[in-house]
Amino acid sequence: MRVVLLTLGILGSMFAFGGLAEAQNYPWCAQYGGGEMGGGTNCGFTTYEQCMATLSGNGGFCNRNTQYVPPPGPHPNLHFRGARTAPQY
Repeated sequence: MRVVLLTLGILGSMFAFGGLAEAQNYPWCAQYGGGEMGGGTNCGFTTYEQCMATLSGNGGFCNRNTQYVPPPGPHPNLHFRGARTAPQY
């Protein structure tokens, strides 16, 4: 009887707390400097500024995540920064 109750308790908790595990998807990646052996990559940033703030003092650079797919539905237009030039007068 105890085994049946334990099994039911385990199955019940699996259904109550179980869910799909999904990977996070963010548009910016930090490429940490690492010399000859290479460095780490962290693609967990929502903005370019957030990525650059994380790299501050560590070295490395930020670039777009080539695997990023925006969520479905309406969303604001994201304008990525290009090279800045001096104003033309």
